[in-house]
Amino acid sequence: MDKDVGQKRAVQYLYPPVDPFDQRMLDVGDGHTIYVEQCGNPAGRPVIVLHGGPGGGCSPAMRRYFDPKVYRVILFDQRGCGRSRPHASVENNTTWHLVSDIERIREELDLEQVVLFGGSWGATLALIYAISHPEAVRALVLRGVFLMTEAELDWFYGGGAGLFWPETWARFSDLVPEDERGDMIAAYHRRLFSGDMRMETKFARAWSAWENALASVQSSGHGGEAPGDYARAFARLENHYFTHRGFLGEDEWILKNAGTLKDIPGYIVQGRYDMICPPVRAWRLARAWPQSDLRMIRNAGHALSEPGISAELVRIMDDMA
Repeated sequence: MDKDVGQKRAVQYLYPPVDPFDQRMLDVGDGHTIYVEQCGNPAGRPVIVLHGGPGGGCSPAMRRYFDPKVYRVILFDQRGCGRSRPHASVENNTTWHLVSDIERIREELDLEQVVLFGGSWGATLALIYAISHPEAVRALVLRGVFLMTEAELDWFYGGGAGLFWPETWARFSDLVPEDERGDMIAAYHRRLFSGDMRMETKFARAWSAWENALASVQSSGHGGEAPGDYARAFARLENHYFTHRGFLGEDEWILKNAGTLKDIPGYIVQGRYDMICPPVRAWRLARAWPQSDLRMIRNAGHALSEPGISAELVRIMDDMA
């Protein structure tokens, strides 16, 4: 495909919206039922799409990165968010529960090997699953790499990103008393799990707005106000996972175990000006994973919808097809 034509088509998402051919609620145990859908070619190459957050949920726009004649695209809402139930619940909701859920989906749909496609937290989860079940993964396609490290959490919730967006950081941090600002994750945790629905929703919207405001390289610094139900699930789940450092047990867990990926090919698409997940992590992952192909996208931030990032992801999936 001509590169210029490919970029133009990719910015427009290349593939038109498609309807799912299968939608179901899957009981994964522990009191959780998750929403799963399939679209594209039922006999096609299977791709499992992992959404961000934790707590972001999947959306129809995520179907549009794949040729529906070639790929069998599986999307699901992770525990506690989207159409999965119970909503905004953190009980029995850890990284290892989600890894188990992906394995349950793979077995339920009788898939031998899958391509994992995920960005931000979706990239984190894809890497953890691939390290845990390398035999089940054909390839990884990652965007906006997040490795769930102390350094990354400190960058985004300890004032690092705030050095570039001081007015936006002030809106986020000023809601908390000054003596609690040394640990913003803990300060927000107390309010997001206060049991007071009005307080939880207020702080959930502030948490979501801080992240949304920095997602695009074209940002004005305002993240908007997300619907209360969505914001509450997103913020509670993110905060829960970050409070427990991804339930990984040690810092830099992914890089320390990256050797397990040695036989898995993959692509890393990273915005050069990603304010949420600094590019140094994608670079370090690529160094630790020789089978990966790192593609830094100039003039791009974190969001999946950034034109350069969308273009590259569609191009990769077309090339793989």
